[in-house]
Amino acid sequence: MPSDLKEFLRQAAMQVGAGGSAGFVEVCIMHPLDLVKTRLQLQASPSAGAAKSTTYYNGVFDCIRKMAQSEGVFSLYKGILPPVLVETPKRAVKFLTFEQYKRFFLFGSDKPTPLTFSLAGLGAGVTEAILVNPFEMVKVTLQANKNKMGQVPSTWAVTKQIINESGFGLNGLNRGLTATIGRNGVFNMIYFGFYHSVKGIVPEYKDPVQEFLRKVGIGFVSGTLGSIVNIPFDVAKSRIQGPQPIPGQVKYRTTFGSMVIVAREEGFGALYKGLTPKVMRLGPGGAIMLVVYDYVYAFLDDYFK
Repeated sequence: MPSDLKEFLRQAAMQVGAGGSAGFVEVCIMHPLDLVKTRLQLQASPSAGAAKSTTYYNGVFDCIRKMAQSEGVFSLYKGILPPVLVETPKRAVKFLTFEQYKRFFLFGSDKPTPLTFSLAGLGAGVTEAILVNPFEMVKVTLQANKNKMGQVPSTWAVTKQIINESGFGLNGLNRGLTATIGRNGVFNMIYFGFYHSVKGIVPEYKDPVQEFLRKVGIGFVSGTLGSIVNIPFDVAKSRIQGPQPIPGQVKYRTTFGSMVIVAREEGFGALYKGLTPKVMRLGPGGAIMLVVYDYVYAFLDDYFK
């Protein structure tokens, strides 16, 4: 085997291993906040016609309290199986494709620029979104279910139901694909662009604790900025993939159409519903992923030399 190909495969294997590890750790720690974010995004404001019989959540901690009381403590992990099943390969694909897109977007430069990192992140996010959207559709359906944990259908049952009723296409298992592409593409463009650009500017520390905190801090800001910018796409995605307000009638169809409806009926601020739990998850979650990736990659690189 040629040495260049052997080295490429070695690096690709390490990127897959490190990216998968980062995704698995992040989703296991941060999933409850993702669920709370989805619940907040799905509910319409009372003035916009939210049903009086449904539970209304007044923020992150109110949502956690009401879910624990009415659905059980373990309800905070509803819908965790789809992301657990997909996060390892998803993050592996994201980090692997990011490294490959970096080579494509060098534009003749001998080293990556901030533009390279941003465009590579955008490409990785789009690729990731196409692969994971069916899992997102199932996850949102499970997270929207307000029954007690023992009464919630299984992941496989929900998947079969969606396929039987609507098929695999853009009205079925791949509903909300463009919103997922927008959400993941924008997030990763900012996430990778900011992290790698700033990490190259802020001096490294020789002390391992200080160096760890440096990476965590940059990762936290990267995840926070990405979350703030991409959340309108996330709200649109939740509305498109979640239960429609009137059964049998599709109110939220397209990404930008859904944004317009939400802003018109509930105010522009409604496009930022779920921002607090999203930042609480993807700020530290983003830091966890990048730091785990860096350390696992370094470990594998040293181990397989």
